[in-house]
This record gives sequence, structure tokens and C-alpha cells, in this order.
Amino acid sequence: MPSKKAIVRRPSPRLAEGLVTHIERSPVDAALALRQWERYTAVLAEHGWETTEAAPADDCPDGVFVEDTMVVFRNVALISRPGAPSRRPETAGAEAAAVALGCSVQRILEPGTLEGGDVLKVGETVYVGQGGRTNAEGLRQLRAAFEPLGARVVGVPVAKVLHLKSAVTALPDGTIIGYPPLVDDPAIFTHFRPMPEEAGSHVVLLGGNALLMAASAPRSAELLSGLGYRPALVDISEFEKLEGCVTCLSVRLRELSARS
Repeated sequence: MPSKKAIVRRPSPRLAEGLVTHIERSPVDAALALRQWERYTAVLAEHGWETTEAAPADDCPDGVFVEDTMVVFRNVALISRPGAPSRRPETAGAEAAAVALGCSVQRILEPGTLEGGDVLKVGETVYVGQGGRTNAEGLRQLRAAFEPLGARVVGVPVAKVLHLKSAVTALPDGTIIGYPPLVDDPAIFTHFRPMPEEAGSHVVLLGGNALLMAASAPRSAELLSGLGYRPALVDISEFEKLEGCVTCLSVRLRELSARS
């Protein structure tokens, strides 16, 4: 892992107004959310990650889910065009943070839509969810941006959850993990391991065998511990009320030092 840099963004005071698509709305405690976000960024730092805060987007309730603003492959940041129009103002501040870290920039253009939560990178393979937020033109533009850099781009159906990474993420060895009731077609993935909880589908690779996971997935954490991984659990209950997970709250840039 040549670099361990991450872009994050503080929760908006309007967080409770964030979009909800596949679950029922429940009250969000903005003050608790801020404390949970601070702990999330602290865990990144404890594992050697250098975090950069994107400019606040206080008028954007979903702005804390900064991962949706871009997809980074090599040193190229492909700035998204969110499928939810209310989220499109989030991208400018995130783009500025990526440029400051040395990324070159490309952009998804109309009529394409793409959100970073729909993109799962496993080595050179880039899985792109096709559902409510990312359309076929967004996939085409991502392919045009990343295939010349060596990516193998694979479209994946997403109908049961908000984003692809709401359903699946990957372990360091490339195994895809997911909660089967929410995965449209597990057979797409060569190596798939079912998890016992929805939140157990979501891991951020911290380096080595350390995994950032939600505290709401204790059985999954125990399972992964038994496989030799070291889960670092964080409480993100207020973000889960808005269909958020541990991947949504940061953009991880792992290749900048070698290429910027």
C-alpha cells in the first residue's frame, strides 16, 4: 500500500434530512453523529492513515458520505455526477481536496450518473453497481477513464440496496463478502463468502489484517477474527439510519505516493 491517505467530510448540521431510499426513516441525533464521525476518523489515524477534510457542505445533508463524490484508480480521481440531484453540489469541495493531494481529475458528464458507493475495487478489477444511482452511461464513462490505466471493469446489478457497497465489499485476499439476502447475484464473484449480518458486509481495509467495521456486526467481526483478521469496530448507528456504512464516510487513496 504505497500511501494511506483518506478524504473525509464533517457531518452537516442538516444530517437528519439526508436521503433514505430502501429503509424507513428514523430520527437522527446530529450531535451523536458528530462524535461517531470523530471516532471513525480517529480509528483511521490510529492505523496510520492521514486524513484530509473536504470543505464543509453544510447545506448538503448527505455530504458526510464523501465516498460518493469520486472514484480513485491509480492517481486519477473520477469525480462523480450523483444520481440524486440534491447531492451534486457535494462534489466541488471533494474535488478540491483530491487535487490538493496530487490527483489528476476526470469527471462524469451528463447524462451519465455515478456515485462512488457503487464502485468496488479489487486489485485491477473494478465492479460497478447498476441500480438507482449509477446508470449505464456512468459505467461507460468510468470504463473509458480507467480501462486505459489497466482496470478490468465489470457491471453488477443492484436492486435490493442503495449502492453496490451496501451489499458487498472485499477482504484483503480479494474474497467478496456480503449478506446473501441483499446480494442480487453472488455468482458474479469468483470467491464469495456470506456474512451473518448486513453490516458485516462492509469493511474498510486499514492495512495488514486490520479491518474497520461497524459495531452493529459483532457476529461478523467474530467470524473474521477467526480467519485471522483484526476488526476495529466503530459505532456508526446514526449514519446507518441513512443507509450509510463504514465505506461511505471516507475516500481511501492508496496509490498516490507511487504515482503523483
